Formats: sequence, C-alpha cells, structure tokens
Amino acid sequence: MTQSSSQTWSQRFESALHPAIAQFNASIFFDIELIEYDITGSQAHAQMLAHTGIISAEEGEQLVQGLEQVRQDYRQGQFTPGVDAEDVHFAVERRLTELVGDVGKKLHTARSRNDQVGTDTRLYLRSQIEHIRGQLRQFQTVMLDLADQHVETLIPGYTHLQRAQPLSLAHHLLAYVAMTQRDWERLGDVYRRVNISPLGSGALAGTTFPIDRHYTAKLLGFDDVYSNSLDGVSDRDFAIEFLAAASVIMVHLSRLSEEIILWASEEFGFVTLKDNCSTGSSIMPQKKNPDVPELVRGKTGRVFGHLQALLTLMKGLPLAYNKDLQEDKEALFDAVKTVQGCLEAMTILMAEGLEFRTARLNSAVAEDFSNATDVADYLATKGVPFREAYNLVGKVVKTSLAAGKLLKDLTLEEWQALHPAFEDDIYGAIAPQQVVSARNSYGGTGFEQVRQALQQARQRLSEV
Repeated sequence: MTQSSSQTWSQRFESALHPAIAQFNASIFFDIELIEYDITGSQAHAQMLAHTGIISAEEGEQLVQGLEQVRQDYRQGQFTPGVDAEDVHFAVERRLTELVGDVGKKLHTARSRNDQVGTDTRLYLRSQIEHIRGQLRQFQTVMLDLADQHVETLIPGYTHLQRAQPLSLAHHLLAYVAMTQRDWERLGDVYRRVNISPLGSGALAGTTFPIDRHYTAKLLGFDDVYSNSLDGVSDRDFAIEFLAAASVIMVHLSRLSEEIILWASEEFGFVTLKDNCSTGSSIMPQKKNPDVPELVRGKTGRVFGHLQALLTLMKGLPLAYNKDLQEDKEALFDAVKTVQGCLEAMTILMAEGLEFRTARLNSAVAEDFSNATDVADYLATKGVPFREAYNLVGKVVKTSLAAGKLLKDLTLEEWQALHPAFEDDIYGAIAPQQVVSARNSYGGTGFEQVRQALQQARQRLSEV
C-alpha cells in the first residue's frame, strides 16, 4: 500500500499517513484563507516569548522578521503550500524554519495548534465583521439617498399581499434602513465576543511556561482573554453567533429581493430594471430578468445551511478540541463571502440598477380601496363609534364594488345616504396624498414623519 512521504508528527509514529488519508485530513486547501492572520498571531506570540524571557530578544526578532518574509513570499506568489503541509499553521512554521533555521522551531513553544487556530479564526472574523459593517453603512446610505428622492412618491402598502393602505415610498425604503441598522448593531455585539483571545490556552490545559496572555492579547488588539483554557480552545459560540447574524442580514436582503422581483413584473410594474443589473433570456427576446435579487434570494438558504451545519457540528462535541472543528472554517468562510457579495450586489442594484416608475406608483394608489380605513377614521372624528364606522365602511366598499365604482367616485348624495355625517370634505380626506400625509403619528408614513426619520437616520450614520 502506497504511503504518503509527508510526516509532520513526532517520532511516536512509525510511518506516514496513507496518501488518501493525508488528502482527507488536510485543511490547507481552505484554511490558507487564514495565512496572514496566522502570521500576525505568530508574530505576537514570538514577541511575547521574548518579552517573558522564554526565548532571547534576538531570537524573537528573528522570528518576527522571518514571519514577515513568509508574508511577503506568500503575497508575491513565492510560497504556495500544498497538501504535504496539511494545514496553514504547519505550512507557515515549516517555511519560517527554511528561512531562519533552527530558531524557527522555537516558535511553537508554549502554544498548541488548538489555541493557534482559535486565534487565527477570531482575527479573521474580526476583520470580516468590520468589512461587513462598512458594507451595511454603504447600503444604508444608498437607501437613504433613494428615499430622499421619493418622500412624496406613493406606493401601495400590503398586508397578506393584499392592498392595505398607501405609503410614502421613502417610508417603505426606510424600513430596510431600520432592518440593516439592527444588523449593524447585532454584528457589533458579535464582535465583542469574537474579540477575546484564546492564545495561551494551549492544547486544553494551559502551559508550564511563564507566558503573558494579556501581552499577546494587547498586541493583537483583543479586549480580553479566555479565563478557562478548556473553553478557550473549544468555544465556537462566536462563529455560531456570526452565522446567526449573517442569516438575519440575508433574511432582510431576501425580503427586499422578493419585493423587487414582484415590483419588476408586468403585473406590478413599479420598477424598471436597468441593463447593467439584469439579463435576458436565451430564447425569449423580450425578457429582462431580475437575476441579482433572485440570486440573493437563493443564496440566503446557503447561509442558513451553514448556521445549521455548525449548530449540528457543535451539539455533540465533548470538551475540548476535536477534529470535527476543522469543519467550521469552510462554512464560516463561505458565509462571509456570500454575505459580502450579496451586500455589494444589492447596493449596486439599489444605487444604479433600477428606476421607480413614479407615475405608475401614484396611479396605483388611486385604483383601489386602500383608503377605506380613512373613511372609518373620518366618521370617528365626526363622533361615530369606530366599530360602527368600520362596519359601515365595509358596506360602502361592498356596494361600490357592485356598482363598479371606487370610493372617490361616489357622489355626496350617495355618501350621505349611507350616513348623514358625510360632508364635502370626505373627498379631501380620502385623496391618496392626504391619506398618507395624515398618518403623522411617530414612526408613521406621514411626510413630516418620514422627513424626520430621514434626518435621524442620517444622524445615526454620521455619528459612527
């Protein structure tokens, strides 16, 4: 049976891994994503070893400089580790030893791959969270700019996908600004739990060397260190929390995507897709397909799957580290890339890939009974109990439908035949612009409230 020539383990082993098992065992194909974070973490570890006298200051400097050379070699394509390295951590250490000699073998003093990979993953995720939060701000800015243009553009509001009440289009768009504000804040909460250092936890029980964990944590910008070494190497709560937060981001993007898909259809006709963000059909020349929102809607399930996979992975693991945890990285890396790609695509789509058909929108709100609640409110202001008014308006809608009329088409005589409280001002009360403007309660769709909401949202973005 052919064996692998690679053997990275101690002399406890008499032979190398079978080539197929070596391939199966290796993570270098995906954890290469961590290489620069691994180098940064290792530099801090080397500095700590010198700081505490575990190695000499000269040796510490050799390690730091050698690791920087590994970084540059990788960036320039001169260092491309393969399956024989097994993982990124062994790859970096081996390359370092090639560059600086036997002093490179001292780097792993007082450290295990278990706390090393935990540190690398946190450094990686911390950076990606910062990037995603920046993308959320860009998305919000685009949505605010769009909302600014459409404060007095009306759009039908729906419940149960049935016409309900007319809205300011800006108010509708601001709902997504509010959703993504929670996403931004939620990621900030996750960041705080990501930003805790496991470095120095060792394999599971700490180390006999006089290390200074708080020193490396400070060098790496961590806020704190894990107080329990078992927890430090086996915790993946932070990754689960990130995937949960990422899933909620995708929920919000998917909901917006679904609305755009509907709005772009002939049946709705609320938006026109521009050529730079849509594709055609290979057989039907008239088609213009909403590929961006469809892909975002589809990729949402992918992120959900990663969350479920990691929850399933963790639920049965005894303390401390288990090889199963190697499976967290592909899920995490793919979720990060998926969320980042979807946020970028949706930001471009909303900024320059569609145009609202304002004439169609304004006419749409005048073609239905979405002002029926305002008739009931009108009667309530005239002293009619609301529930009585509600039932009466239901009757009005029924008779209007039978007559093929909208509420605005009823004559004053017809109104007064239904109830004597109706006067000429009923027509102004049920005009779409007035229906929207009148909803001036805090957080409502009234134009005054929407302008205040826009101002408040701008202020939130400027304070960060």
